[in-house]
Amino acid sequence: MRNLERQSIFLPLMGLLVLLAWISLSLWEFSPYGRYLQHGQWTQIGAIGSLHEAHGAGGGLEQALIYIGGWVLMTTAMMLPTTLPLLEAFRRLIRLRPERQVLLVLVIGGYLATWCLFGIAAHGLDGVLRSLVPLSDRLSANGWILGAIVFAVAGLFQFSSLKYRCLEKCRAPLSFVIRRWNGQNVYRQALMLGLDHGAYCVGCCWALMLLMFVLGTGSVGWMFLLGAVMAAEKNLPFGGRLAAPLGVFLLVTASLIVIYHLGPGSGQL
Repeated sequence: MRNLERQSIFLPLMGLLVLLAWISLSLWEFSPYGRYLQHGQWTQIGAIGSLHEAHGAGGGLEQALIYIGGWVLMTTAMMLPTTLPLLEAFRRLIRLRPERQVLLVLVIGGYLATWCLFGIAAHGLDGVLRSLVPLSDRLSANGWILGAIVFAVAGLFQFSSLKYRCLEKCRAPLSFVIRRWNGQNVYRQALMLGLDHGAYCVGCCWALMLLMFVLGTGSVGWMFLLGAVMAAEKNLPFGGRLAAPLGVFLLVTASLIVIYHLGPGSGQL
């Protein structure tokens, strides 16, 4: 009876955690502190200026910590739902262990830690772009080029072998868990399970996540849309067949951006 009760509340509790993350992001976006969540769009990088100017006063470390906190909250809302099948498979496997709650927390923590590392890398790339773009008058005046490049890279990645290898791992949560769990040194294995799954998830979705820097990292609407796309790819029965059509859509979008800005009468470049 107790096992049945635990089974019935696990997914609702995870759903509540994700819902709280979305609510927190929405309140943050529309609060006076929303500028700390808005990291600026790469397409506007020339007009926005430096990271310091975009976010107001404060040291670089302070800004980075606030950004990382927002990124963890964002990945909790967007990416944690995509890993619920793996968490449920792992929960069933360890349901009789007295330390099962701690093990689940370690898996979730490892998963989010991997995405946090990706966020730090993306933050570094953003800083490099903000320091280099002003050195080019042409690129500063034509930030749309960065947007077109990111859409094109994301579209091409949808056809890559790495995308399909990582997506295959993400779409087989039970076998992923079984291959990495033998019940020995359980705390380390649980943490490594989360880190490994996070690595494959990043490998599958990193290019789509970079679109947030084009669309605006603080836009809850874009977060929800991209999160839904990635969840569909990883969890729906036909999700494995979405990669190619999505790649075509992204490449067409990149082409339309170029055509719009370089077409007759645009006056660009």
